[in-house]
Amino acid sequence: MTAVGVIRGTTSDRRVVIPLLRRLRSDEGQADPLPVWDELRALGDVVPAPWGGYFVTGFEACNQVLRGRNWLVPDFAWQERQPDPARWREPARREMTRTLSRLNPPEHTVQRRALGNLFDRGTLEELRPRIAAHVGRLLDRLATRLRDRGEADFVDTVGDRLPIHTVGQWLGIPDEHYPHILDFTHRQVHAQELVPTKSELAISAEATTEMRTFFTSLIAHRRADLGDDVLSDWIRYWDARYPLDRAAADQTLYDLTMFITIASLETTATLLTNAVWFLTQDPARADRLRRHPEEIDDAIDEVLRYDPPIHLNTRFAAADTVLGGVSVAKDTTVHVLYGAANHDPRRNPDPHVFDVHRKGGHLTFGGGLHYCLGSVLARLEARLLLTELLERFPTLRPAGSPTYANRMVFRRITSLKVTT
Repeated sequence: MTAVGVIRGTTSDRRVVIPLLRRLRSDEGQADPLPVWDELRALGDVVPAPWGGYFVTGFEACNQVLRGRNWLVPDFAWQERQPDPARWREPARREMTRTLSRLNPPEHTVQRRALGNLFDRGTLEELRPRIAAHVGRLLDRLATRLRDRGEADFVDTVGDRLPIHTVGQWLGIPDEHYPHILDFTHRQVHAQELVPTKSELAISAEATTEMRTFFTSLIAHRRADLGDDVLSDWIRYWDARYPLDRAAADQTLYDLTMFITIASLETTATLLTNAVWFLTQDPARADRLRRHPEEIDDAIDEVLRYDPPIHLNTRFAAADTVLGGVSVAKDTTVHVLYGAANHDPRRNPDPHVFDVHRKGGHLTFGGGLHYCLGSVLARLEARLLLTELLERFPTLRPAGSPTYANRMVFRRITSLKVTT
């Protein structure tokens, strides 16, 4: 029996989740969200949200939403149909609504087909030695800090740095810009929270201005000196598609370049840091992976299942429908809770046990039209890093628990001290 058929919706009180959401954003909830996910899931597969709409907690119900063609992302058209469309017009929110993650067909289809298979086997093989070389340099840096100070912050030393180097080198972005890109990415993401505060939206608006200035300048300079790189190819393609409308070409190029760059940073950094946190706590687990590197891919999947870098994503019903026994009206939003779904015991028995050999299922990369474009690249980065890290640092272990940014949508570990 599926998750949708077993629990279904069990409460109609929209206020009951408020204390759970507060706990999820608290320091305690950030450090260990599992009890909150359990309580949310116990309320039903489809749980009323206090502002309208629903949280979706069960694995099968979440999978149905992510893969179903009758569930769409909240695009501009949906926003304008809302009773208070002005709330969606803040600069940072509008900026992200133009990106692939917030486009529905046919606009999504046009951009997605133009990109092709971004990270096919040939591209990954081309990137592999570059990523491996940078992994080596970052681990040299980690070794130096461990030797000189006795401990190091894995996030600052390795976790944040590998993803920006990977995507930056792929797009031909000079490395002196990487710190600035990371900085405005961390600040811009506030606008993607469920209910951002005015101060958070102001921070995001400022970051959005910096982001637009940077990527607009990057595209202009590259167009003036086209080369044999991905961004140059995109410029050629969209300039040819809009030969009489340079503004349209520039807008599409900006949206693609900006989104693909920033989307690959925090999520991958969280995966890398989580992997170190979960895999090095238990010396026996780390030792087995070092002796059996063929199991590292399974370990990466279990990290992704256990603590997904994105905790929540939103869809709306394209038509009146029923989800988990609950009637959902057209245009109503549902918020997919990846962590609750991944820990659904009906899909993954003993879900709170971290088991590298689980061979379980997870929804961390989404599904359907909006399945994560960079999933294979993130896996490659994690595989190369973990293989070398476990070999070079056989006694590496956390020196303390991670610290987290106060968020409910995009998970971010801000610090993880490690030692040997």
